[in-house]
Amino acid sequence: MTIETTNTAVLVLEDGSRFTGQAWGATGRVLGEAVFATGMSGYQETLTDPSYAGQIVVMTAPHIGNTGMNDEDPESNRIWVSGFVVREPSRVVSNFRAERTLDDDLVAHGIIGIRGVDTRAITRRLRDVGAMRAGIFSGEEAALDPAEQLAAVTSSESMAGQNLSALVSTRETYVLPAEGEQLGRLAVLDLGVKASTLHYLTARGFEVHVMPQDSTLDDILAIDPVAVFYSNGPGDPAAADDQVEVLQGVLRAGLPFFGICFGNQLLGRALGFGTYKLPFGHRGINQPVLDQQTGRVEITSHNHGFAVDAPIGETVESPAGFGRVEVSHFGLNDRVVEGLQALDIPAFSVQYHPEAASGPHDSNYLFDRFRDLVASRVHRTASDDDQKDNQ
Repeated sequence: MTIETTNTAVLVLEDGSRFTGQAWGATGRVLGEAVFATGMSGYQETLTDPSYAGQIVVMTAPHIGNTGMNDEDPESNRIWVSGFVVREPSRVVSNFRAERTLDDDLVAHGIIGIRGVDTRAITRRLRDVGAMRAGIFSGEEAALDPAEQLAAVTSSESMAGQNLSALVSTRETYVLPAEGEQLGRLAVLDLGVKASTLHYLTARGFEVHVMPQDSTLDDILAIDPVAVFYSNGPGDPAAADDQVEVLQGVLRAGLPFFGICFGNQLLGRALGFGTYKLPFGHRGINQPVLDQQTGRVEITSHNHGFAVDAPIGETVESPAGFGRVEVSHFGLNDRVVEGLQALDIPAFSVQYHPEAASGPHDSNYLFDRFRDLVASRVHRTASDDDQKDNQ
């Protein structure tokens, strides 16, 4: 495969920084929030993760694309990143599982990218200034006046305040059968759910009902679930009032709850805590997190630009009246809240991704913890029903 090297492209950040390289993938103009991802593997999972909707992703690993693309590893049915920035795309695909090149998929999905830029310099800029609005301009767009390009970037919408769940969620409920011993129906609110998440849930005995992001509490209760799960997803948790209200109803109903990433932020809001935007966020597969219960440090996969504002190292009363709450996990790099545990109701969540398909898998046990929580309540209910029948 020969990559065209004469087609100029430019990445423009909202602070006026400009990085000139070559067009890659589709050509034209794309605007979004520039963020960097530190994973050295798993670029296919990154590209197809719905949580990256609206973002221009800068890969810090310098060489991307050498294992190609296949139909087994995607986390969804399409590429969600708005734009893609790399130092050097692989000229040769070398993996027995590859079915096509990364270049092929970028073009097929209309993803505008740029290559041949100093991704280290871009990453340092984003770390210094924070995640910024940005644009990639290629083809005829690359020839526009720099002032016009910058104006397009600075007039684009900020990630703060955006509710993007409707963009990435399923339109209709669909059901995935349980594997092995069945625990019952699990209501999964799809805020941008990943395929690996659903796999881990069905593998633990849940009949998974994947429901649209605008499902009501009545919609959830109608399937008679044994528990509820909120997935990862893009956007600002402060703009997700409807999902927070539904979750508060779930908690009042006494249903066990587990949330991942965006689901952690929404549990925080449902419990009465605030959220805030991180300067440049956590993205990559090498983030150290401390489990405060065990003292164990886990290497975890992250993709979030917002966090829960809750006190670390103390037990507090839920401002929304749901009893005692603790921060169960926090990040060792910057002490950001990475998990919540409700002590008086069956609810917990983590900010990171225990389902990370490309690894690491240190936190996969959380799915077992959720299964055990639900199983104990299902078996207790069944035992109570038997006692009533015998009376």
